[in-house]
Amino acid sequence: MIFLELYWSFVKIGFTSFGGLSMIPLIKSEMVDHGWMTLEQVSDIVAIAEITPGPLGINCASFAGMQAAGILGALVCNLGVLMPALTLTIIAAMMFERFKSSRLVKRMMIGIRPATLGMLLGVCYELALTSYTGMTGAVSPFAILLGAADLALLLIVKMSIPKVLFLSAAVGLLAFGVIGLA
Repeated sequence: MIFLELYWSFVKIGFTSFGGLSMIPLIKSEMVDHGWMTLEQVSDIVAIAEITPGPLGINCASFAGMQAAGILGALVCNLGVLMPALTLTIIAAMMFERFKSSRLVKRMMIGIRPATLGMLLGVCYELALTSYTGMTGAVSPFAILLGAADLALLLIVKMSIPKVLFLSAAVGLLAFGVIGLA
């Protein structure tokens, strides 16, 4: 019975909050009201969830579920908090499949594709401004060379993304931390 209660609590949290910090009061309320955790434990869970990688809602669901009912409780809470996104994604996919041949949808997609590409290019530009400048704000030729080498490793050598990230981090630490090129 606890698993059903945990699931339903986190479904409510997922559907009524908008992620991030807005989930905390709901999590606190559900966990304390059901007697699964004390207020202090909820505070600890939120603090741990904030410092661990990943979305706050998933981290809180994992830790709260684990505290209340072990590994199965963590899985149930995660499924509950993910249910809104999963449900909306399934509905959107069904609607798109149903209406993809519609003239209106085709015209909308003609506008959405270039807008999406423009947004992605804008993000790339913004990231490039910060990624390819050193501590002084001047463009770093070494960072540009490293970026070009990464691109070659990905496209020509077909090295996996995690390997390229690890290699780049190691080279960056060595060059900018040990040697001090920046």
